[in-house]
Amino acid sequence: MTQKAWGGRFQEKTDPGVETFTESISFDARLAEVDIIGSQAHARMLAEVGLITDDECRQMVETLDAIGAEIAAGEFEFRTELEDIHMHIESALIARIGDIGRKLHTGRSRNDQVATDLKLYVREAISHVDHLLIDLQKAFVERGEHDIDVMLPGYTHLQRAQPVVATHYWLAYCEKFDRDRGRLNDCLERVQISSLGAAALAGTSLPIDRHRSCELLDMQIPAANSLDVSSDRDFLVEFLFDLALIATHLSGWAEEWILWCTTEFGFLKLPDRYTTGSSIMPQKRNPDVLELVRGKSARVIADLQQAFVLLKGLPMAYNRDLQEDKLALFDAYDTVVSCLQLAPAIVRGAVLQRESIAARLDEGFLDATVLMEYLILKGVPMRTAHETVGGLVRMCETKNQKLTELTVAEFQAVCDKIDKDVYDVLGTANAVKALKSYGSGGIGPVREQLDRWQQRVKDEE
Repeated sequence: MTQKAWGGRFQEKTDPGVETFTESISFDARLAEVDIIGSQAHARMLAEVGLITDDECRQMVETLDAIGAEIAAGEFEFRTELEDIHMHIESALIARIGDIGRKLHTGRSRNDQVATDLKLYVREAISHVDHLLIDLQKAFVERGEHDIDVMLPGYTHLQRAQPVVATHYWLAYCEKFDRDRGRLNDCLERVQISSLGAAALAGTSLPIDRHRSCELLDMQIPAANSLDVSSDRDFLVEFLFDLALIATHLSGWAEEWILWCTTEFGFLKLPDRYTTGSSIMPQKRNPDVLELVRGKSARVIADLQQAFVLLKGLPMAYNRDLQEDKLALFDAYDTVVSCLQLAPAIVRGAVLQRESIAARLDEGFLDATVLMEYLILKGVPMRTAHETVGGLVRMCETKNQKLTELTVAEFQAVCDKIDKDVYDVLGTANAVKALKSYGSGGIGPVREQLDRWQQRVKDEE
């Protein structure tokens, strides 16, 4: 089959430059597997409603399996003049079983066919990304038990704020990636609406059964408006948004760990196998993998914007512009997957620099907030307590002292409600111990959340 599927009304051949300009087989060949799945479901439905015979359906299904196997093995020839993966597969089918193959496209258009392919592809992509996120969550949870005795500064505005247990950081990432998983699952609801059988834009006069096609594809319901579904890419944009936010979370993790690996922070050491050196400075250990995770997030965010700009001016039903949606989809998906495949091993292999952390842990008045709360418990109004502790911090800065180094007399000169029991809350270790609210960074609350997450990841196995 060398003639165009749409060539009946044309007298001239397509200009070779146009064929090169309009082809998509160079990137949509990866839809081959889902295209065959969709075509086989369509063929089975056609047989059930009597539009083709059972034997014709059998020949179609078996031949499509053979074509799919050749494509998977890299033994199938792709030709620019056949435009896309859909026409390549149909062309091969017709070449092998003749007029029976010509019946496959009965009751459908490439418009609903490609929309179906994309939904089947995104459905599998969601499942894959979800499993990769689970692996990353497991990596953080596995660190939790070992690092629960390590205290780290918590930061706001990149300034030391309050101390937390290191495991609190690890579980914070678990929560972010869990929201990502929730969004993916929510996106799946829109993906599971079948486009197959909507045809070009108005449906068909043939007695097809779209509910049966939907069932054969293991989708939830057929789309209710053929005009809408032929151009619908909401599900694709939604998936791209989910990928962009996953990339953003990965970028934030990478940025934090890049900082922690610096001499100035000295919190973390990455495994050699995930760092690189300098071509001129022999002492360097550069966190290049994490830097690329951070950098690649820009591509994924740009892919989302590409999809939005692509759709923003399109009138109803299919327009050829939509051919470009796959470039954004494939790039964002591949980029996020490549990052997620590396991330768990980096998380498991990184080592907290305990001595370096402990040496500077009491810097920055990390116990100031808990001192304020000590005063609140003594009956001092919150704003008064805040001002009082601010004055004490200023006093310590002028004397180059820590709060723990002030005497009871010095405390009482500022606030007579302070007694010697103040030392039970001062110091980083005591400040962490004092944190008790649900979800906080103290040892008790973190232990509670770690137990919950350990059970969560066990349930995923």
